[in-house]
Amino acid sequence: MHDVSFLLQAVSPLHAGTGQSADIIDLPIARMKSTGIPFVPGSSLKGVLRDECATRATPVAEKDLLAIFGPPSADADKHAGALAVSDARLLILPVRSFHGTFAYVTSPLLLELARRDLEGAPKVPEIRGPLAAVESLEKSRLTHGQENKVFLQDVDLPAKAVQGVAAWAAFLAPHVAIDPAATASFTERFAVVDDDTMTFLWETGTQLDTRVRIDDESRTVVEGALWIEESLPPETVLVGRMTADRSRSGESKLDAQAVAKAVLPGPAVRIQVGGKATIGRGICRLMPLGIGG
Repeated sequence: MHDVSFLLQAVSPLHAGTGQSADIIDLPIARMKSTGIPFVPGSSLKGVLRDECATRATPVAEKDLLAIFGPPSADADKHAGALAVSDARLLILPVRSFHGTFAYVTSPLLLELARRDLEGAPKVPEIRGPLAAVESLEKSRLTHGQENKVFLQDVDLPAKAVQGVAAWAAFLAPHVAIDPAATASFTERFAVVDDDTMTFLWETGTQLDTRVRIDDESRTVVEGALWIEESLPPETVLVGRMTADRSRSGESKLDAQAVAKAVLPGPAVRIQVGGKATIGRGICRLMPLGIGG
């Protein structure tokens, strides 16, 4: 088997939903039942990756597609697919900041969970109590003057340079910085907040859009066709893992390495995930990272 860690970065608002809700948000995003952490289901990612493999400039051969992703439902008993894709769990949430425009925010819990999936990830910094840990108070774009405070959305937190934050910033920056050649745009906006604050941010810091459907004749809102839709904002980063195995199809003889290479042939794959594709939602970059045995 061949394990591949990956980061999923939203380029446009990402709505991977769970259907309708009885709450004030009609179309919420998917969240883990026990923790409330936002995630993108692995089943969604697997389907999107199959479409990408089939429609790229040099598509994967049909026999190899069936070997990698499995046959159609009608022939499901013939053989299993060779690729298993996990859910992609929240790692970094972009949050509005009074200084620096916005911050890339994570927490010790999210980093600890990510370490299980990311080969070579740094140790998790210890952060207790309300706190925004940054790489350097002097370099951070999130603090201002002598205040040593970070103002994130509706929360103000004391800021402190904490050992371990710089290592995580350096580890992630080459992959998720807006310009990989200028990683300071990421590292100077990177902050690790305490878990309680992070819980508040992932519950309140998502994007909410009120949408309507207009009647063609009257040009007014159709009765009952008004809803609120939740999305993860652009620059959100999620982490997951996929496992490639040898082909079990008699028509394709791919080994585990070849399966992984066919699905992820380069440093990044551009895909569309979730709903509202026709209005540009869900455009993402999927980037393979550490590879285990």
